[in-house]
Amino acid sequence: MQGIKRKIVYVVSFELIAIVLASTLLRLFSDSPVTTAGITAAVSSAIAMAWNWVYNLLFEAWEARQARKGRSLLRRAVHAIGFEAGLVLMLVPLFAWLLGVDLLTAALLNAMMIVFFPVYAFVFNLLFDRVFGLPLSAQAR
Repeated sequence: MQGIKRKIVYVVSFELIAIVLASTLLRLFSDSPVTTAGITAAVSSAIAMAWNWVYNLLFEAWEARQARKGRSLLRRAVHAIGFEAGLVLMLVPLFAWLLGVDLLTAALLNAMMIVFFPVYAFVFNLLFDRVFGLPLSAQAR
């Protein structure tokens, strides 16, 4: 599977599985009802996708105005930290409100998600490529 079809299947399956797994984790660690944890995970997913789009537009606009071109390790680190910081600022109050927990608990739940998602993304990508094959860009010629 290649092209736009691959991208759509990837995003939809990644997010749906992430919502199920995140809901389960939020349910287990916040004692919230399943529906509340599920809504929190789904809203968080939508916010993360929207923030990713907006943040990258803003970052690339800033980047285009810089005298130094290219993406050094420092610039990549600033990009990643800025994205996560913005997401934390949005999700911690959301977790507190939707899950009915204090801000410290919400911050701890968010920290758990920050640790969970890179592991999930690694495993998901590995399995996705095994099931659907590598994209053309990664295939040996």
